[in-house]
Amino acid sequence: MKFFIDTANLEQIREAQAMGVLDGVTTNPSLMAKEGITGANSILKHYVEICEIVDGDVSAEVIAVDFEGMVREGNALSSLHSQIVVKIPMTEEGVKALKYFSDAGIKTNCTLVFSVGQALLAAKAGATYVSPFIGRLDDVSTDGLDLIEDIRLVYDNFAFETEILAASVRNTMHIVNCAKIGADVMTGPLSAIKGLLKHPLTDIGLDKFLADYKKGN
Repeated sequence: MKFFIDTANLEQIREAQAMGVLDGVTTNPSLMAKEGITGANSILKHYVEICEIVDGDVSAEVIAVDFEGMVREGNALSSLHSQIVVKIPMTEEGVKALKYFSDAGIKTNCTLVFSVGQALLAAKAGATYVSPFIGRLDDVSTDGLDLIEDIRLVYDNFAFETEILAASVRNTMHIVNCAKIGADVMTGPLSAIKGLLKHPLTDIGLDKFLADYKKGN
């Protein structure tokens, strides 16, 4: 399972990279704005800075909602760095753009996916990643993990190569459960990733080891 961090904060990206478990980054205009990154030139520069920190894929989102605009922006984004993955919304125009980029050999991430049908269309159009937003489904009393399971079944039935990227991950248990049901990738906050480290018995055991060592010295 690949671990992506969902942020535009360079320090958090560096910390995750230093742990040795980071496989990529996802971000969006809202996360950029949260870090005070505004304006087209600043955003493009920030994407490059992120690519220089991590070794894996970095999803960069188009703003356009029409096919021509998505193609224009996506080509510009992909030319920034070899690690850039063009992030395309799940719309009719977006599906056309996914097919265009797939034919051109450019990686894509189909975002804002909330149903199996949408995930099926994304895979048919050749998306590299499909991003079901499990946390946002949980927010409206729908189990986002059920969607991951259903997409996994459909993709396995037809051997689609599109990777399931569990997005809107909110906590550590989201990560564990996504791993159990076969998500290829998860993207979430650094806090959720670091939460995997924690267990009280680990802390108790380490304290005892250290105490016993000190007794002998």
